[in-house]
Amino acid sequence: MSTTERPRILVVGGGYVGLYAARRIQKKMRYGEATVTVVDPRSYMTYQPFLPEAAAGSISPRHVVVPLRRVLPKAEVLTGRVTTIDQDRKVATIAPLVGEAYELPFDYLVIALGAVSRTFPIPGLAEQGIGMKGVEEAIGLRNHVLEQLDKADSTTDEEIRRKALTFVFVGGGFAGAETIGEVEDMARDAAKYYKTVSREDMRFILVDAADKILPEVGPKLGKYGKEHLESRGVEVYLSTSMDSCVDGHVVLKNGLEVDSNTIVWTAGVKPNPALARFGLPLGPRGHVDTAPTLQVKGTDYIWAAGDNAQVPDLVGRKAGNENAWCPPNAQHALRQAKVLGDNVISGMRGFPQKEYSHANKGAVAGLGVHKGVAMIVMGKFKIKLKGRLAWYMHRGYHGMAMPTWNRKIRIFADWTLGMFLKREVVSLGAIESPREEFYEAAKPAPAPAAKQEPKKTEAKAS
Repeated sequence: MSTTERPRILVVGGGYVGLYAARRIQKKMRYGEATVTVVDPRSYMTYQPFLPEAAAGSISPRHVVVPLRRVLPKAEVLTGRVTTIDQDRKVATIAPLVGEAYELPFDYLVIALGAVSRTFPIPGLAEQGIGMKGVEEAIGLRNHVLEQLDKADSTTDEEIRRKALTFVFVGGGFAGAETIGEVEDMARDAAKYYKTVSREDMRFILVDAADKILPEVGPKLGKYGKEHLESRGVEVYLSTSMDSCVDGHVVLKNGLEVDSNTIVWTAGVKPNPALARFGLPLGPRGHVDTAPTLQVKGTDYIWAAGDNAQVPDLVGRKAGNENAWCPPNAQHALRQAKVLGDNVISGMRGFPQKEYSHANKGAVAGLGVHKGVAMIVMGKFKIKLKGRLAWYMHRGYHGMAMPTWNRKIRIFADWTLGMFLKREVVSLGAIESPREEFYEAAKPAPAPAAKQEPKKTEAKAS
């Protein structure tokens, strides 16, 4: 940690907003003007729009994460959690991965904790569900799906096969639709290498409580996305929800019951619950309440942006929607981070703050290789694309939005190799418990059982 007397800018969270805001601050800051400290439980930032492709093996999981210390060489990067913030003393309590918690003073504060999966008290969900918020979950899902194919191929028990080859996805937004599209694509490819497993043996189910999927791209493209998935054999159930999934027995509100080893939960996100301990003004859904300048309301030294912030959408409000808020997506997070970084520097120097305003440029979604939907907004015109062209738009947009040229080049290299080489379909399920085999080899052999002397019987005299 720094021991200098320079002002400290504390960035809580190293995700998209935290990383880009810290980079922007360091770029605009004069030499020695302040110390930038970033605190996050992980030492890397995850580009979440690429998680479905990482789960399908189209991109190496290492390439969808950005190491914070490499990208922010002049910043302090602390691996841990901010547990409390004392605004009166301007002190944050840091809980490192190991060791005792300690206090860290700051002068300026950036809240960039992001969001976590929004779950409900559904019986069995905590034990059976698989999320899609981190690269670890994407790797785990890929290994898990391929492992289910291995199980189905190696057994003659029809009940075990049916349960292994049934895949349930809850949530029809970007994360759910893209993940089921990519995973179905991967499973279809993988089935070619199994003698007793075919695509027809598998059952893919997509469930959403809303009456449509992919609402971000509009009703027409959402309807196309649903019809496209159904044409690939995916069962889509709308206006319904999951009541329970105890021991993998999935019960839907519409009466459908299936047994499945794979239940993927992508039914939305909510602000990080840790915000409730920071003493900040929160909106009705738990977001930090900010002004259009991204300053937390009631303060002049705290800023917030991204998924954990309630940021007024000035463009929507000018159009007449008085309750418009910026949606939680990468498009807004990137632009908010830059404005936030500039405003921190302005606040430090006593200059006026700039308001954040950005018109929506559209949305893109990939549904597997060569498949996708896209809505591009150009002024008053909306261009709607589907199929291969939309897929190119999806990859092009997110490929360029990926932080650092190092990661951009690696991502495009993965895609280029994928054009000429077949997809890898190997399961590395043992990665979740890598020491198990060594432990079995190294543990002491059980002591041999003691020999029992045969009982002597006395012959009875005749």
